[in-house]
Amino acid sequence: MSKRRLSDRQKGRIQSIQEQRRERAIAKDAVSEDDLENLSTLGPEILGTVVTNFGAQVDIEAGETDIKGRIVRCHMRANLDSLVTGDQVIWRFAEPHGVVVARQPRRSELLRPDIYGKLRPVAANVDLIAIVFSAKPEAFSNLLDRYLVASEAQNIKPVLILNKVDMLENNTFPEINKLVKDYQFIGYDVLQVSATTGEGIAELQDYLTGKTAIFVGQSGVGKSSLINHIQPDANMSVGELSIGKEKGTHTTTVSRLFHLSGGGVLIDSPGIREFALTHLSQEQVINGFIDFRPYLGHCKFRDCSHNKDLGCSLLAAVADKKVLPTRLHNYRQILLSQESDRS
Repeated sequence: MSKRRLSDRQKGRIQSIQEQRRERAIAKDAVSEDDLENLSTLGPEILGTVVTNFGAQVDIEAGETDIKGRIVRCHMRANLDSLVTGDQVIWRFAEPHGVVVARQPRRSELLRPDIYGKLRPVAANVDLIAIVFSAKPEAFSNLLDRYLVASEAQNIKPVLILNKVDMLENNTFPEINKLVKDYQFIGYDVLQVSATTGEGIAELQDYLTGKTAIFVGQSGVGKSSLINHIQPDANMSVGELSIGKEKGTHTTTVSRLFHLSGGGVLIDSPGIREFALTHLSQEQVINGFIDFRPYLGHCKFRDCSHNKDLGCSLLAAVADKKVLPTRLHNYRQILLSQESDRS
């Protein structure tokens, strides 16, 4: 039986109810201004980093003083802006819980709409998005392109990481090899690694050194396994692919931040099978395809749709094999999905 499609009004009501429930849950553990003033046991204001956000509470890593590096479970002041993993905050220490009193400005953030269409940050202050994919579960260029467009829209450098390369022996998955060559042709860095054999792990560690990176990708591609290889004391839970469907199981339910022994910071995020881009304009989407950029603005007609228009420079580039047909197809699919999600 097909899933019944909800109207905008129904979606709005559901979203409103969910938001009210979330706000009530957070309010139970939030600290009001009056309570904050009465907590005489609180220490002075110090800097910290959000390691994990549990909704009503957050884990904060102390960034200075004699408790530097300590992880403390904290309440949040009632009027505080939403926090995500990677946020820099000002907080006050106490036993057993501290209190977050302010959030520092973000230098970058990865955004995506939630299931109700409301735009939410996924992580903050990252300078590298590591897009992990593999032969199993099957990699889809459409999902990879969505991540890449989101990265370009936020001006955050992306890198593609092919995990489980040990499965590619004897050209078992020719479509994956083609996918790698396609993205290398476009100009993206593609690292090939194996969390099973350790192949390429040293190169990956070097690539991440000195950066704040977030791992994104489908469930089951091996993000947690890679983190355990890069940082063994992370002790991330790993799961097998579901039998029959060959889809990943959710072993990471909240984003977590880790410090790399070689320098740098890594954020692991829950696996997803879709990445909506409804918050982006058509101009942002098409500019997110970096291989399109040399041909934009050179079409015969200013309002060219890049579909079947005469004199389209982008279609000419595809015909000349300067732009991959799959990329133009994925661009069109993203626009169609935006129209569908907004209707």
